Amino acid sequence: MRDVIEFHLDPRSGVSTYLQIVQQVKEALRLGTLDVGDQLPTVREVVADLAINPNTVAKAYRELEREGLVVARQGRGTFVAGTLGRSSRRHHAELRAELERWIRSALAAGLDEESVRAVISATLRESLARRVA
Repeated sequence: MRDVIEFHLDPRSGVSTYLQIVQQVKEALRLGTLDVGDQLPTVREVVADLAINPNTVAKAYRELEREGLVVARQGRGTFVAGTLGRSSRRHHAELRAELERWIRSALAAGLDEESVRAVISATLRESLARRVA
């Protein structure tokens, strides 16, 4: 079986390890990288890859199960049971290409990674606020 997701941790993010795993699974569901029926890496595999406590991985998987996104099958593993954002997937490639162009422009203009994140985050918040208003 191929791994459909590989977790990466950012110790500087300020986000707890288990929440980073939860967020990465949700992102993969939104982007279509993971789909219903796909198997997540075993707790043992994640522990070996990331050198973290098995309880941390188990906590992340329990949270995803509580939200109805995965189901644990005794002795078989953890499988995706639900998905997120399916309706917008057909636009992802075009939107990502536009965003990549913008990011290249921002980096060429001298913005660092944190500044790029700040601009994107603020713009998203403002756009959503205008949409609601």
